[in-house]
Formats: sequence, C-alpha cells, structure tokens
Amino acid sequence: MKVSEIPQHTHIHGLAVDRHDPDHLLIATHHGMFRAGPDGTAELVSPVMDLMGFSPHPEDPDMLYASGHPATGGNLGFIASGDGGRTWTQISPGANGPVDFHQMAVSPADPETIYESYRGLQVSRDGGRSWEIVGGAPDRLIDLAASASDPDRLYAATEAGLLASEDAGRSWSVVLDGPPVTVVEAGPKGSLYAFVFGRGLVLFDPETREITDLGGNFGEDFFLHLSIDPNDPARLFAATRSGSVLASADHERTWSPFGSDSDMEASR
Repeated sequence: MKVSEIPQHTHIHGLAVDRHDPDHLLIATHHGMFRAGPDGTAELVSPVMDLMGFSPHPEDPDMLYASGHPATGGNLGFIASGDGGRTWTQISPGANGPVDFHQMAVSPADPETIYESYRGLQVSRDGGRSWEIVGGAPDRLIDLAASASDPDRLYAATEAGLLASEDAGRSWSVVLDGPPVTVVEAGPKGSLYAFVFGRGLVLFDPETREITDLGGNFGEDFFLHLSIDPNDPARLFAATRSGSVLASADHERTWSPFGSDSDMEASR
C-alpha cells in the first residue's frame, strides 16, 4: 500500500519517526500500525486494531504506547509494544477502565509520567502501571503534550485555543485564546509546536511566552498529528485532516508529501 492510499482504507491516529531507521515512519491508524518508507510504501505490521492516543517512548526506541479498541470491540486500556508495533500488551486497564484514551502525552522530562484523557484527566507516575484522576479534562480537548523541561508542565490543544498547566493538569491558564488549536507537540529545550486553525504552525516559548508564526498556507486543511525526529529536530512530519502525511526537512519552512521525490530530495 502507498502512504497516499491509507486515507482510503482507514483513519490516521498518530505518527512517530522509527528511531531504528529515521527514514521510516510509524503510522497508527483505526486499523493497526503501518510502517512507511521513503519510497512512499506502507506495510501493516500490527494486528488489526484501533490504536488511539498513540505515543512513542521519548528515550526507549523500542517502546510504543497506545490505547483504543480491539477489532472485536470494547476498550484496550493502556497498551504497550516493545517491537515496533508488531505485538501489543495491556499494561493497565487505567482508572475506572478498561479505558479508551484518545489523547496521550508521555513526559520527555520524566518518561515514567504519562497523561491521558478518559472521563477526566488521568496521570501515571510509574510508566502506566497505575493511574489516578487528577481532575476534569479541559473542555473540547483535542490533543495533549507534556513539556520536555518539567514533568508537571502540560499543554492542551482545544477547540477554544491553547492551554497550559504547571501543576500536572489540576489547573489551567490560557496561552492562546480564540481559534481552535488542532495539535500540540513538545519541541526541544522546552519549546512547543502548535497548529492554529487559519494561522498555521506556531512555536511557543514557555519562558518568554512568545509565539512565533512558522507559516504554511494549508487553506481549510489542518494538522491533526505532528512528529519531530528526535535525532534531527529540523525534520518534522504531520498528518492532516484530509489524511495527507507531510514531511519538512528545513525547520517547517516547506512541506511535501511523505515519500514523494521532493521529500526524499529535501531530506538529503
């Protein structure tokens, strides 16, 4: 299958750079995990299952996390894969589970700290083995991201803007009020990427509170998932509402379809 054909088959629920081979992407979908190559081909590597809240471990290149639904129905709880998404094991049912986490954020500052949303905001401090509900999730939540500099600093992309919490999700303040923020992703050194509908990709500096527009005219389309190559922060990958998978090799100045000739040329 070609990456461009995935939207005809299923919905994309997450992206991650394959840290064993950074030219490849791991694409979590409604029907399982695909591994996509620079030639634009995509192979289903997992069993058929709905992988929601997909997140890679920030340090262990073999470890992936997700939630969602098995093909037979029900909820998967909090699950993990140690072999690139080929097999998955339930680590915990979650608080009041089995849960179906749609949003997940693994803290780069402390990978044992994981945030999830299911009937409230849940947090684990032991790598997902046990969970507690710390409060209600922000209204109209779309995405979560945990800071790379502080495990208690959390961000929420919502239909009403971007929110920040300094106390592990117990209270929130407004970073950007107004148009929907459709994705949020922790960047290097505590920075934060967010996609603002009608504005494009922005970079937020938590220390100065400065927001820098990074450009990109996507019209009515918008990002739903974003992945940064941990070995090369200049390389970014995004999945859009229309189902496209895009790549940028120049600090998000230009984007092209992942697996296209222009993408492979830009990555050299």
